[in-house]
Amino acid sequence: MLNYFKKEKVMSISFILAIFSMFFVAPDAKYIDYIDLRVIALLFGLMLVVKGFQEIGLFDILIHKVFGHVKTGRALSQLLIMMCFFLSMLITNDVALITFVPFAIMSLKLCGQEKLMIFVIVLQTIAANLGSMFTPIGNPQNLYLFTASGMNLGRFFTTMAPITVLSFVLLMLSTLLIPNDKITLNVNTSENKLPADRTAVYCILFVVNLLVVFRVISWIPAVIITAVGVIIIRKTELFKQVDYALLLTFVGFFVFVGNLGRIPVISSTIENLLQAGVIPISALFSQFLSNVPAALLLSGFTDNFRHLLVGVNIGGLGTLIASMASLISYKVYATQYEKSNKGKYFLVFTVCNVIGLVILLAFSMLFYK
Repeated sequence: MLNYFKKEKVMSISFILAIFSMFFVAPDAKYIDYIDLRVIALLFGLMLVVKGFQEIGLFDILIHKVFGHVKTGRALSQLLIMMCFFLSMLITNDVALITFVPFAIMSLKLCGQEKLMIFVIVLQTIAANLGSMFTPIGNPQNLYLFTASGMNLGRFFTTMAPITVLSFVLLMLSTLLIPNDKITLNVNTSENKLPADRTAVYCILFVVNLLVVFRVISWIPAVIITAVGVIIIRKTELFKQVDYALLLTFVGFFVFVGNLGRIPVISSTIENLLQAGVIPISALFSQFLSNVPAALLLSGFTDNFRHLLVGVNIGGLGTLIASMASLISYKVYATQYEKSNKGKYFLVFTVCNVIGLVILLAFSMLFYK
């Protein structure tokens, strides 16, 4: 168990912080409200489905069909990154990364462009975090703040459009750093045939989980349907492939942030800090708490939801925990890519995110008055 906790450092940190906060707020019934079970269930269900898609070889076929005519490493990388940027607006940043980071790993391996792996995954992560901020359903903090503020759609889109457009431009400029080498995707399509029964089940389960994202159905029946569906097609080994450490990381941070809001000295400190500016402070808090918990925490101390919305979204850049979605990319890379270089990943991730954060924060403080 000690070795496991050493391996899962981010999860261990979240648990240490949660336990530390319990010395100030004794465990009680309110702890149950801290944990967003919908987010945990949604991540669990989507992990199962994506593992299922990998198991039947769906990604291999999609790589050939979608990317088979891409001729350069730069064009392939741009397509992978922009898919995360635009689809995250509809299926959330978490779902986009769970789906397309494994897709990127497979496609880059197949065309012999493993040297691009870290940079592309980092840009995919940034793209998903920035693209998702454009819509109320793009990420959890947007949905929460959109509902809590009573903001209409017009106000929401006019607030987020300028920063989203700038983000898109910055991402496209970043891809110009990628070599424009010629590539060939070596996929043997003659052997790639999808099993009809499992394909149908996984597609249905994917739709079921998307309905949870769009709040059409509750997470409770969705997670039951997903689990039962996987059991019916006798692919119970998929349960062993779920990243339970990531789910536990979310739980630890939920408890830690929930307790912070109940400590009087911290509450008064937050109120004083927000007077310096909601955008920079919310972006700063996101670096240490993650932007979803930061949005939940700070919304109780300000009525400037427009600035809070901007701050927590650009605050998703920066540290690895600034957006929980960033943890997903890191975990997928570290577990699925056997030649992973974690030190290099952290370096590239930090440099790219800090540069993006500084630019977007400077723009936001000038543009949003």
